[in-house]
Amino acid sequence: MPTLFSGPLSMFGAKVQIAALEKGVAFELVMVPFDRDDRYLPLHPEVGRINPKKQVPVLIDAEVSDGPLELFDSTQLFEYLEDLKPEPALWQSGIAARARTRQLEMKSDEVFFPHVIKLFGLQDDMQSAAAQAACAGCAAFYEYLEAQLLDNDFLAGGYSYADIAFYVAQTYAERKGALMTTATPRLMAWRERVGQRPAVVEVIAPMMQFLASQNRGVPPHLQHLLQHRPHQSHSSPA
Repeated sequence: MPTLFSGPLSMFGAKVQIAALEKGVAFELVMVPFDRDDRYLPLHPEVGRINPKKQVPVLIDAEVSDGPLELFDSTQLFEYLEDLKPEPALWQSGIAARARTRQLEMKSDEVFFPHVIKLFGLQDDMQSAAAQAACAGCAAFYEYLEAQLLDNDFLAGGYSYADIAFYVAQTYAERKGALMTTATPRLMAWRERVGQRPAVVEVIAPMMQFLASQNRGVPPHLQHLLQHRPHQSHSSPA
């Protein structure tokens, strides 16, 4: 089965874990070493060898017909999973719908998450201009997605990679202080809906439990996951 290298607080690794579970793709999960400051050191040799950016997720599939396949980048891994197991589909069908879904997934990573990154290290200074600007950027993105949910239960119509990407990104935002509020009620209901999916619970619960073990804050709406026990372990030590 494929081997997926991730980390206990890897947003991008969590995206791929959830997608693989949604697809029913069996995989071995290797959690790489992690230190207190959100860095993965010492660097796992396979991660360093395969990904020039030296980051997880990295996937190795040794069972493909023309030799071992080594991939990195969460969006590229979404594409691979979709080709590997087309059903259940996690991109929308139709050229235009699929393009919109891909763009929403990209915006989570490249438009929304940069605001969250600016909040790293500012939890003791949330009234600063930098923190307030980052939170405002997140709030504007929440409003944008609220409009996407006017006639849909999910961001791109049906449940998709766009939902997976933003759910995990927003979990990070919540941890760092960019809170979702009743100003976006449809988006809050969407978060509850996605958060109840078994694949999401199986990935986000260990992440929250790891945070708690490090005496780091767990968002209130996810604290119930601290009592969750996995149905099946995919993990192995690095």
